[in-house]
Amino acid sequence: MSAPTHDTAAPDTAGSRGGAGRPPQSPRDSEAVATDHSTDGGSAADATRTSSASRPAAPRDAAPRPAAPRRGWFAPMLLRLHFFAGVLVGPFILVAALTGAAYALTPSIERVVYADELTVPAASAEAPALPLADQIEAAERVVGDDGALVAVRPAPEAGDTTRVMFTGDDLIESQTRAIFVDPATAEVRGDLPVYGTSGALPLRTAVSDFHRSLGLGDAGRLYSELAASWLGVVVVAGGALWLVRWRAARRRARPADRARARRGMLRPETGSTGYRRIFSWHASTGIWLLVGALFLSATGITWSQFAGENVTGLRSALSWSNPALTTALPTDGAGSGSASGSGSGSGSSAADAADVAADPHAGHHGAEEAPVADADPADFDAVLAVARTVNVNTGLVEIKPPADAASAWTVTEIQRSFPTEVDAVAVDGSTLEVVGRTDFADYPIMAKLARWGVDTHMGSMFGLANQLLLAVTALGIAAMVVFGYLMWWKRRPTRGARVGAAPAGALARAPWWGVALVLAVGGVLALFLPLLGVSLVAFVVGDALWMASRR
Repeated sequence: MSAPTHDTAAPDTAGSRGGAGRPPQSPRDSEAVATDHSTDGGSAADATRTSSASRPAAPRDAAPRPAAPRRGWFAPMLLRLHFFAGVLVGPFILVAALTGAAYALTPSIERVVYADELTVPAASAEAPALPLADQIEAAERVVGDDGALVAVRPAPEAGDTTRVMFTGDDLIESQTRAIFVDPATAEVRGDLPVYGTSGALPLRTAVSDFHRSLGLGDAGRLYSELAASWLGVVVVAGGALWLVRWRAARRRARPADRARARRGMLRPETGSTGYRRIFSWHASTGIWLLVGALFLSATGITWSQFAGENVTGLRSALSWSNPALTTALPTDGAGSGSASGSGSGSGSSAADAADVAADPHAGHHGAEEAPVADADPADFDAVLAVARTVNVNTGLVEIKPPADAASAWTVTEIQRSFPTEVDAVAVDGSTLEVVGRTDFADYPIMAKLARWGVDTHMGSMFGLANQLLLAVTALGIAAMVVFGYLMWWKRRPTRGARVGAAPAGALARAPWWGVALVLAVGGVLALFLPLLGVSLVAFVVGDALWMASRR
């Protein structure tokens, strides 16, 4: 007995073109195949082949071949952009990630490497502290005439040393020479250069400089700006592609296949091999790092050479700047008192106040200026005592003598860990009257967010937990770059691979409004993020020209 025939005709692709049981694939189907290399269609193909053999073949023109659906342009362009940026900008992102991971851990490493300079013997930790005047005089005996006193940071806690900071001839920008003094005995415990408000010691300064500019100065800062800018693009494009594949997994016919495909998007498929396994690590790791990577990209841009200046200007234009501390001494008959907000100031003090108001990184860079006259060490105790009656209530403070005869002393909180303590007060050294103050509670909300973003990026906001999270995120980003290169190597053009490749010419297939939209986005980005905007426009135009030249 012959096998029963079917009422429905077999697809015209079965047997007629050597593709038995394989219906025409749409781009969406191809993407699903690229995402999941399962072979569930094998048994169905055999059944179709058996059924077709038991009945006469249908005429070739019995059913017209369906037209291939029009391929989209936006998703392929995202894939191309993600691939292109990953290959060409990957080395910059890799170096930035590795040096960033190292920098995140250096605050804790410093406590071990520089333990002699930062801490005092147990006996001194339990003894009362000497006046700051005695500690300053001990430091001045070491420095002599080789530097001018610019600031003092009293020991923040029992067991810590006091930092007495001087100018020096062999220091880089924003560095001072710090003499570390035992508060209880005035014994000098160390003599090291320190950097910025963070007080970074030589190890952290070296790592920071390499992370920020590869040690090449302003020219090297272009590297960090390029890395920070393109990191955001790579992450956003990768996140969009992840969503496309997640939706493709939802359309799988069998529930088991849907569940397996989605699990592979959230955690690595350790049972897979080759390209599939690397892709699984890349996709699953990337989605968990997405928020952290975007945060590092956004906050890192604020340090950049061109985009950072635009961010600072935007904050000033929108009144999102920090309030500036008034340091100008009152003239005869003008009276005195406290003020919040920017004051008239004079000389370098007014310029410093403007810098602080506009830039959340103020203190991390910028040169230290020596006061015009030697400060009396005894005045440091008196000024600090006045500040503690106003708004200075934390151990981490910096006392600066006036930069000129028309300016006041300043006492500034420098506690960047949570809760943030960055209040400041200006004191007239001759009358000990308060002439200005700023309070973090009065900062605009965007200024507070900028402050918190910078401090979290540097690992100081939440201490060791913050540092460990930053290090893990940075190492994860570095691993993503390595996974990306391994995927490219597995599917490199010389191997003739097609599945998973990033096709060129996506923009050439776009409608006119799509081209205009991409160029408009690139133009807007070029205004605020010059390196990113220019390189993005160059990429999409070059990609279109490359495709046109091959026709």
